[in-house]
Amino acid sequence: MRICLFPGTFDPVTLGHVDIINRALPLFDKIIVGIGLNAAKAPMFTPEQRLQWIKDIYKDEERVSGAIYEGLTIDFCQQLGAQFILRGIRYVSDFEYEKTIADANRTLDKTIETIFLTGEPKYTSVASTIVRDIIRNGGDASPFLPEAVYKTLIK
Repeated sequence: MRICLFPGTFDPVTLGHVDIINRALPLFDKIIVGIGLNAAKAPMFTPEQRLQWIKDIYKDEERVSGAIYEGLTIDFCQQLGAQFILRGIRYVSDFEYEKTIADANRTLDKTIETIFLTGEPKYTSVASTIVRDIIRNGGDASPFLPEAVYKTLIK
């Protein structure tokens, strides 16, 4: 069974994240969206809220699930039995950063492979940081968000 971890903060889950997950589905038997707790980041939304969004968006797709984790991504992969880490790439700068992490992960566990998928061009500008800024300042973030996420924000 090909199990993949898609790690990130997903604060909030964007259409860019959903694009990567949807296009990765044919490649894996199971995709676990790993909501990482990062002490260096001050998230806008609780990990539980972010996990609920994943559950809501993929309620009809049993191959996608979510989980909250802390610590090294490679350790979480080992716990899950995941042989792959999925990462989305928007720009060359993303690749340079992600490659250094992939190299470190490969040093820690040679059996876990990192897979990079480039995002659809229409989602290239969709970054959670920008979306949080739009939300924080009362703007309309709907063009960047899955319906399940947007519905909870307008409540």
